[in-house]
Amino acid sequence: MTGTGPGPVFVAVQQAAGVIAAKHRGDLAGAEELLAAIGDPAAQARGFCLLAELALALVRAQTGQSMEELIQELSPLIAAVAHREPPEP
Repeated sequence: MTGTGPGPVFVAVQQAAGVIAAKHRGDLAGAEELLAAIGDPAAQARGFCLLAELALALVRAQTGQSMEELIQELSPLIAAVAHREPPEP
């Protein structure tokens, strides 16, 4: 996916959501296929970035927190995940 405009980004966001859904239902092969379908790394990044922004906007709407507050709350969670041991094969 190398196009410009809202169409390709919308598709990338939908596919990024599909990647996450597949991963959470244990379909790692499906998640990999969807990730590859998004296209080049720049398209993947755009899709996941917009998906993250939309998800944070939903949280903001529910909690009334500012984006800064949400990011501060997320930072220790991100660090905890980054330091987690990888699962055994």
